[in-house]
Amino acid sequence: MKLMFRLPLFYLSLCFTGQTLGVRIDSVPATNSEGVIQLEVDMTVSLVCHSEGVSETEQELVWLRNGAAVSLKEGNTKSSSKVCITPVIREDDGATFTCRLKKNSTIGSSITLDVTYPPELSGSQEITVEEEERLVLSCDIQANPQVTSVSWMLNGTTVDLLEGIFTVTSDGFTNQLATSSVERSLHEGTYQCIAHSSKYGQYTRIFHVTVTDKTMKFPLMPIIAGIVVVCLTAILAVASRWKKITKCCK
Repeated sequence: MKLMFRLPLFYLSLCFTGQTLGVRIDSVPATNSEGVIQLEVDMTVSLVCHSEGVSETEQELVWLRNGAAVSLKEGNTKSSSKVCITPVIREDDGATFTCRLKKNSTIGSSITLDVTYPPELSGSQEITVEEEERLVLSCDIQANPQVTSVSWMLNGTTVDLLEGIFTVTSDGFTNQLATSSVERSLHEGTYQCIAHSSKYGQYTRIFHVTVTDKTMKFPLMPIIAGIVVVCLTAILAVASRWKKITKCCK
């Protein structure tokens, strides 16, 4: 008889000890095995956070985006909480969303967004530069995945960097074509910046460069300094002359 009473108590204790204390995030689209959601720009992400095995007094949840608190509406913090990111933008790439208990920051769960997007290269730009000035053309090549290559063309012909007329620099975000001293015969024309993406294909930006004659540049600061000196000298001369005049009149 004692054994019959002990068995239900034993199973009951197993039930309670098996209940896990924690926080779980469900997402649409779903995460991969590493807790990362892979998606494209302009899509929508829905995140739902659930508290499990937590007493009613400790059920309040908070959301963080890269460590900064996310503002939640009233009633969206108890037991379960939902966050919607729409539309997803380029700046959301690599963002980590964390849901945790408000009263116990050690109990929480996180997911990270992996947002793919193409380089923002399109349209054309008119540029006017004087002869012998420096010319710099810039292309925004930031993309995920990164562009595989960038090429420059002038009047339909690939720019030859070996001739030393142009230099190209890139930091993974911006690609620049530059020349230190512009000559109309060499540098005037239509330039194309062409970025190649393994996922999105080819993107192009066009620059129409017009070279004008060199104009004489006046050294403004020395001129201003000279005018100030002349004015001060004139004022001092007048003041000195005025003292002599007043002495004669006495």
